[in-house]
Amino acid sequence: MLKQSFISAIGLILISLLGGCQVDSTQKIAQQLQPSATEINLNRDWQFSKTHPQTGLAELEQQHWQNVRLPHTPQIEPKVVNDQWQGVAWYKKTLSIQPGLQGKKLWLRFEAAMNRADIWLNGNKIGQHQGGYLPFTLDISDSVKVGENKLLVRLDNRDNPVTGPKALKILDFNTYGGLYRGVNLLVRDPLHISDEMLADKTASGGVFVTFPKVDKTESQIQVNTHIQNQYVDGKTFELRQQLMADQQIVAQTSSGELKLAAGQDHQYSQLLTVASPRLWSPSSPNLYQLRTQLYLNGRLLQQQNTRIGIRQFAFNQQHELLINGEKTFLRGVNRHQEYPHVGYATSKQADYRDAVKIKSAGFDYVRLSHYPHSPAFMQAADELGLVLIDAILGWQYYSPAPEFRQHVLQTCRDMLRRDRNHASVLAWECSLNESDMPDDFIADLHQTVHQEYPHSYSAGWQHGFDVYLQARQHRLKHYETPQQPYNVSEYGDWEYYAQNAGLNQDSWGDLKQDERTSRQLLSDGEARLLQQARNIKEAHNDNLAIPAFADGYWVMFDYNRGYADDIEASGIMSLYRLPKYSYYFYQSQRDANVQSTQFDSGPMVYIASEWTAESTPLVTVFSNADEVELRLNGQLVARQTPQQDALSTHLNHPPFIFNVGQFKAGTLEATAFINGKQVAQHQVSTPGQVSGITLSMDTSGIPAQAGVNDLVFVYAQLVDSKGNLVPLNQQQIEFSSKGDIQIVNPDAVMTAQGKAAILVRIGDSLANASVTATSAKFKLTSAALPFEQSNSKKQQ
Repeated sequence: MLKQSFISAIGLILISLLGGCQVDSTQKIAQQLQPSATEINLNRDWQFSKTHPQTGLAELEQQHWQNVRLPHTPQIEPKVVNDQWQGVAWYKKTLSIQPGLQGKKLWLRFEAAMNRADIWLNGNKIGQHQGGYLPFTLDISDSVKVGENKLLVRLDNRDNPVTGPKALKILDFNTYGGLYRGVNLLVRDPLHISDEMLADKTASGGVFVTFPKVDKTESQIQVNTHIQNQYVDGKTFELRQQLMADQQIVAQTSSGELKLAAGQDHQYSQLLTVASPRLWSPSSPNLYQLRTQLYLNGRLLQQQNTRIGIRQFAFNQQHELLINGEKTFLRGVNRHQEYPHVGYATSKQADYRDAVKIKSAGFDYVRLSHYPHSPAFMQAADELGLVLIDAILGWQYYSPAPEFRQHVLQTCRDMLRRDRNHASVLAWECSLNESDMPDDFIADLHQTVHQEYPHSYSAGWQHGFDVYLQARQHRLKHYETPQQPYNVSEYGDWEYYAQNAGLNQDSWGDLKQDERTSRQLLSDGEARLLQQARNIKEAHNDNLAIPAFADGYWVMFDYNRGYADDIEASGIMSLYRLPKYSYYFYQSQRDANVQSTQFDSGPMVYIASEWTAESTPLVTVFSNADEVELRLNGQLVARQTPQQDALSTHLNHPPFIFNVGQFKAGTLEATAFINGKQVAQHQVSTPGQVSGITLSMDTSGIPAQAGVNDLVFVYAQLVDSKGNLVPLNQQQIEFSSKGDIQIVNPDAVMTAQGKAAILVRIGDSLANASVTATSAKFKLTSAALPFEQSNSKKQQ
């Protein structure tokens, strides 16, 4: 147990830093703390100001400062971001340090800061970092004083030739800005487990877990722990490892007595053997909790918890992927992490909901495009069973400057150090996407991956990496039979958008007609949404005909681009996370026997039609069942098996196509059967006149949470007198809120396919919080949506 004086000091600093959190006393906090609770969240009580780039420290007091909470974005952007804010922003905060922390090691860890960060403490510059996607840690032990300390952070998110990628005005995505992830104060004894970012050690720092043996009868876990002794004398200590499953210890080991001289550091290796382990895979994402405990003189000094999954990724001679020895094809998707209006400044809960949506759509793999995504999303991938390709920042930009090359190599190292213990990571894309890199630089990147994580896999879009990533639009003109593990990294968008397969997307040429592309907004109507689904069906089927171990559709969610005045709409869900028909195509490709309480799964059937007079009489139904029966107003249209054609030969479950003949208003009802047993139903009705507005909240596997700056989507739906969706577009809906919540949308909210969406920020309480929607055109107001009651309901 930690000494009471140390615990009390932590309690006092918690009171100073948590701001709005109410506590009864220092003693109450002290009683709640455990040895591992030495990470103090600093996300509250910041002040923020935008300034001219030349503004200096002496001029800051004259600036206007706004009170903010992290995660934070410098500017709330409109739905279509065609002029993303770039410039210099400042953040400041007061740290109150109590006397009990003297002699302790104090580190500030920034999880991300866009893009160049300069940091001052009490007027003295203590650090600088370039790169907006990965964490950095600063040792402030000798810079703080007892009492109040002034922390100041200057962020510059303007185009940067050292960090890349392209200038924003010609970039295919937005980079946003701000302290958009959390900041923590780490309190350590002078004898401690190091921080992996601060230590800056190859294949070391912190806790690093690998698996020398993976087998369902017995597996081995190697735990490498990096210890630093910053006392002025040598120390004798003990290092223990405990592997936990369901709160029970299933394996443990102790180092016995270890000695480390003053000012020295060392990485210690320990081996755990686990009998009959529960292995991690996309279908069984079993996780363990590893407790790494550091004891000094019999006293628990530090405990660090690491969630791990025991698993093995390997490739056979045919370059097929083996997960724990079982051949696996990964059906996947690319993801940009932006949210509407707030950019990257999402909550951990919002990132988890994104992962749930991806898994619910039928995917088992995500390529993190084109930069490192949040640790919260990766933790969700571990939990849900999403295999990841982890990527450094890069897109159509390379510089021969030594500073650029050095920065990219360091970014590769930092990404592996942050993410190496995630069960979900298959390969490391330490490659500049669609950027012509020289061979020697490719060799350096490949070598860096293997230095930081021996026996892992590098990945890149040029030859020279372990895994070859090739987009389908490039394959169509430059395909060669793979001689190594091959992943169709992107498909389904660009090859249906432009005739050329070049890399200069800001110099478009030979664009296809709008109705033929995969870039279809939710508001573009039934015919064009069906075209997107047909394109995807053709492309995915084609991918299955070549020796690839995975493919990744471009892209999961619609997103904004720096160089475009519209939304890139190839997502199978809208910017506001509403599904298009293509979402259900992918869902139908997952086997019906996959069952989970964590995401939508099991047998499914979906009618891809609005069923209005303009609808096609050839009705498409997506299902993972053997047979589907379609009825119109209770009368049987047909009961049939999936359509077999040249574009469906390799699909798990081709779509069902029914010829209804002449349109007749009413209800289409699809019933799915497996082995003759009814397993799922779906119906669509011809809409009548708008007579109401219904509201729902998207919780997607995790409820809205107060006190953590959470963000949730609320949807309004136009319905007729029978409750049927009326799929009208561009109808304005006005929203109002009550309670400690805030509607984020800065611009008018319009319907798409009869649905309007807002993003809501949650304050410190859900009590009495509600949202109401109104349509002036239809003279309708919805019933209030109470957040506390709706929070426990799963919404789609």
